[in-house]
Amino acid sequence: MREVIATDQAPGAIGPYSQAIRASGTFVFLSGQIPLTPSGELVTESIAAQCEQVMKNLAAVLEASGLTFANVVKSTILLSSMDHFATVNEIYGRAFPENPPARATFAVSGLPRGVDIEIEMIALA
Repeated sequence: MREVIATDQAPGAIGPYSQAIRASGTFVFLSGQIPLTPSGELVTESIAAQCEQVMKNLAAVLEASGLTFANVVKSTILLSSMDHFATVNEIYGRAFPENPPARATFAVSGLPRGVDIEIEMIALA
């Protein structure tokens, strides 16, 4: 079973992908979110503001899936620079006060629309 999950509480896909896919009724794979508001406005202020928007977007997609951050089992964080790691880690960590998911964090040479952060997640229903 494959179910597309979409919400207008997070930015719509800007390419050929879905906000999330529920697979076999168990796993939900969330596409990477960048700091776009649901109305399509790009948040370009500080890395903190960008990360806050990304986490809001992910929370909205999880909610549309009937899930919360407590259901997340794996995440991947992509950063424009590892100089952002401490700030992102602090903001991201607020969503996981106990038993955080497995995670990988990478610095990459470029992200969509020139942003400084993108986060994708896998959740277990």
